[in-house]
Amino acid sequence: MKKFFLLAIATVLGVFGASSNAMAGDDRIIDASQLPQTARQFISKYFPNEKIAYVKLETGFFDKEYEVVFSSASKVEFDSNGQWKEVDCKYSQVPADVIAPQVKTHVQNTYPGVYIVQVSKDRYDYEVKLTNGLELTFDNKYNLIDIDD
Repeated sequence: MKKFFLLAIATVLGVFGASSNAMAGDDRIIDASQLPQTARQFISKYFPNEKIAYVKLETGFFDKEYEVVFSSASKVEFDSNGQWKEVDCKYSQVPADVIAPQVKTHVQNTYPGVYIVQVSKDRYDYEVKLTNGLELTFDNKYNLIDIDD
C-alpha cells in the first residue's frame, strides 16, 4: 500500500510538472510586421534609425507580450495592445519624449548631468534607472516613492 501511495504521488507530480511545462508559454520569433500597429508607430517615432535584430512574441497563460531587440542591444517591451511597458537603452539615453515630463524634470533638477537609460511602467508605478546606478520609483501620479541604489 505504501508503494502504491508513493507511486501515485510521483505520478501526480510528474503529470503536473509535464503539463505546467507544456502550458508555461510559447515564446517565438516573429516578423516586425506582426507587431500591433501602436508598437510599430512607437518604434518608427522613437527609434527611427535603429535596426531591429529580432522581435519575440511571448505568450503567457492569459496574455501576450512583445519584445523588440535592436542591433544596438536596446530593447522595448510591449503589451498585447502595443503599449510600451519597458524601454531599456543599455548604452544610450532613453528618448526624452518617452519619459513622463514630471519624471524628466525631477531627474534633471535632482541629478544634473545624469540621464535615464531604462524606464518601465505598469498601472501602479513608473520606474527609471539612471546612469549613476540609482533606480527611482514614482507612483502613478509621478510622486517619488522609492530610491534604490
